[in-house]
Amino acid sequence: MRRHSPLRLLLGLASAVLLVTAVPAPHAAARPEPKAPDAFVSLRRVAPTILQDIRYVTRHNFVGDRIDGYRWPMCILTKDAAKALRSAQRAFLRQGYTLKVYDCYRPQRAVDHFVEWAKDLDDRRMKREFYPRVDKASLFEDGYIAEKSGHSRGSTVDLTLVRLPVEPTRPYVPGEPLVPCYAPQEERFPDASLDMGTGYDCFDTLSHTLDERIGGEQRANRLLLKRGLEKVGFVNYPNEWWHYTFQPETFPDDYFDFPVSPRSMTGHR
Repeated sequence: MRRHSPLRLLLGLASAVLLVTAVPAPHAAARPEPKAPDAFVSLRRVAPTILQDIRYVTRHNFVGDRIDGYRWPMCILTKDAAKALRSAQRAFLRQGYTLKVYDCYRPQRAVDHFVEWAKDLDDRRMKREFYPRVDKASLFEDGYIAEKSGHSRGSTVDLTLVRLPVEPTRPYVPGEPLVPCYAPQEERFPDASLDMGTGYDCFDTLSHTLDERIGGEQRANRLLLKRGLEKVGFVNYPNEWWHYTFQPETFPDDYFDFPVSPRSMTGHR
């Protein structure tokens, strides 16, 4: 049997994930859409070995619907942030891991979608998985939902680590039974990532990066991710182990609303 290197297998898996998840979004309005500034880039062009599991283009997220502005399963970032992630990825690959991103640049319209969803207190479809111990009425007060997000500035990314070789995982099936995001890893939805103590987008204090209740291997995994990203200029948001912002930000005061789509990158090199 012919053996392939972990790097080649990783590239193949990344391409397969893209093909499986690249479902066209519903027909968009005919009005002209804003384009990404030249300082933005598709992460796949800069660091193709980084896995992409863009949750907001699917229904597997705390809303339970595809999120406004996510037209394609792709990660868009400022060039500085993307190049820094490439440096981190190279170091992690040497250690037997790969990065996997869940979300990168986020359009303002997506943030608006979150805000409107949070106001609808009757919509609790995904509560059991993503916020089982949090009252939806307190999401704004507790800081889980806000009217502005650093993601819309383009230098913030949500991500995790996956051990090589990457184990294939099944797709999410809308309507399947939900498991609390802080349940043991073997009970949570499988996404092949290292055990960080909670799943992604878990609205719970256990998601705080250095929460004292998280110990052992789970804490070591969080610190592995944190230290590797800090070395290349990323700063962690302490309330979310997966949330990092590259410093200095390319656009510290700007919030963008171009869609997450290859068309937004037309003309970029």
